[in-house]
Amino acid sequence: MISDSDPSLERQAPTAMRAGPSQEEIRRHNLGALLRHVHLGGPTSRAELTTRMGLNRSTIMALTADLTAAGLVREELPRDTGRAGRPSLVVRPESAKVYVFAFDVGVDRVAAARVGLGGTILDRRDAVRHRGPFELDEVVGGLASFARQMHRKTRSDTVCVGAGAAFAGGVRNDGVIRFGPNMGAYDVPFGEELARKLGLGLTVAVGNDANLAAMAEQSRGLGVGSRDLIYLHGDVGIGGGVIAGGHLLGGHEGYGGEVGHMVVNPGGRACGCGSHGCLEAEVGERALLELAGRFGQQVGRDAVRAVVDAADRGDIVAQEALSRVGDWLGLGVANLVNVFNPEIVVFGGMLREVYLGAAAQVRSRIATEALAASRERLRLRTSALGDDATLVGAAELAFSHVLADPLEALARVSS
Repeated sequence: MISDSDPSLERQAPTAMRAGPSQEEIRRHNLGALLRHVHLGGPTSRAELTTRMGLNRSTIMALTADLTAAGLVREELPRDTGRAGRPSLVVRPESAKVYVFAFDVGVDRVAAARVGLGGTILDRRDAVRHRGPFELDEVVGGLASFARQMHRKTRSDTVCVGAGAAFAGGVRNDGVIRFGPNMGAYDVPFGEELARKLGLGLTVAVGNDANLAAMAEQSRGLGVGSRDLIYLHGDVGIGGGVIAGGHLLGGHEGYGGEVGHMVVNPGGRACGCGSHGCLEAEVGERALLELAGRFGQQVGRDAVRAVVDAADRGDIVAQEALSRVGDWLGLGVANLVNVFNPEIVVFGGMLREVYLGAAAQVRSRIATEALAASRERLRLRTSALGDDATLVGAAELAFSHVLADPLEALARVSS
């Protein structure tokens, strides 16, 4: 029954027709679009930018002049044209001068990098994180120390335009870690505290590690040109990032893509989230090591690799463990294929090794459980960015506001 107060029944006053975008809005959009082409595609000639963006040569010239004056790009003659006639100038990102800080917090490691415009990693620091209770001050203090070390090494003509962090857990849109069961982190104001520790006047954007890795694979990895991609990440637990129609599915508050907590085996293994039979519980590090009879001997990526290597050498127990885990992984992927119909599924983190060791079981389960129409053009691949996928994604998150409005973003950090 619909009540009389239902807002859907209220008469809506006609709204005024919105005016089209102003010339300034169009210019800002085009500046961001041109910078994005150069940031993601690398050095690009004016002629090619004219073709890609569908703008005339004089407009491209004006846009590049604005970005050059701001110090975001530079123009130079091509090194080898191989053609007669006047060559088109090449637009290059100022990678050495404009940069962001990128951070990655996983169960077993933390990393920090200074990443230049164009995606070039200029400097980085990595450290082992010992498993145990999550200590916010310890983690953000270590990352901030890394950033300050790198910042002190920069030239006076450089500018930091942002900071981004990837975290292995459920991240709310405001940078709060709501749940990270594999790290013991709950309701942690991570972004706010890291920004305070950095002391650089920067806001730190925070995202789920698998979501950011999915964005990285789409922009710089195997998924370039793909609008429908699923990235599955293993780091003790299982995370996922879903890109549909070219957009990341972030969810209402930022928790979208938690495919590791999709139940594949009701009544199965206990999961850190409090449920049973989650994909994470049946496929994660602990499940594999227990099935292989190796739990407690070693942990982390090395332990997973040891099981895969043992299976390759003919160890029956290791082979059976991989087969069992691969079967559950295949079921999980089949469910995702049926729901999202992706073009490509990318396995990263620990799952890279697991997939390579159990590809036959994964593919067999998909062939049995996924709709034929949805799987017929599906590609299964391991991450092209390797262990840096999450760090690259954090950098892209930090650059996103610069690419949206380059001159305004520079004005904010320069003021």
